[in-house]
Amino acid sequence: MVEAVRLADREGVGELSMRRLARALGAGAMSLYYYVASKEELLDAMIDVVFEEIELPPEETDWQSAMRRRAVSARQVLARHPWAIGLMESRTSPGPSNLRHREAVTACLRRAGFPVLMATHANWLLDSYVYGFALQEASLPFDTADEFADMAEDVFLPQLPPDEFPYLNESAAVLVAAGFDPAEEFIFGLNLVLAALEPLRVPT
Repeated sequence: MVEAVRLADREGVGELSMRRLARALGAGAMSLYYYVASKEELLDAMIDVVFEEIELPPEETDWQSAMRRRAVSARQVLARHPWAIGLMESRTSPGPSNLRHREAVTACLRRAGFPVLMATHANWLLDSYVYGFALQEASLPFDTADEFADMAEDVFLPQLPPDEFPYLNESAAVLVAAGFDPAEEFIFGLNLVLAALEPLRVPT
């Protein structure tokens, strides 16, 4: 499965096929069916590899710190495997790492005092935030604060005359001057989500 993940990382999951994977492995396509019965089963196993890379929420700390570490880890993993973003919640035959991850997240929230329904709300909200941010981040035309600054000055600002777009022009100029780093937006938003969930639990 590791080679299949590497192939998807390089070429995208849309280009993945049993024949293409067999060629990368130097094997016959039919021989792969001894291990996986279909491409869907292959995707199940690949997503399980991705879940295995995500840090489980640690048990020795408070729930917010635990879920923050898990969310940060998930973002980092999805940055390495952007093809997986749209597949994380699509599997109907989840593998052991997938299930182990979900059990650990649910356990963290339940032990923190979230009732079953509220723990489900919290889980959906956190996952939606992580996946949405990862999807947006994967599509950005820059990777670093320096690249953002260069693009803002050379590309964005010339398209934002202050008489027509005064607030966008001002925002771009201020962000460049402040050394704005888009990567920091993840923690800012995540902390807001965690703070909003805090009053909804019933401490044990």
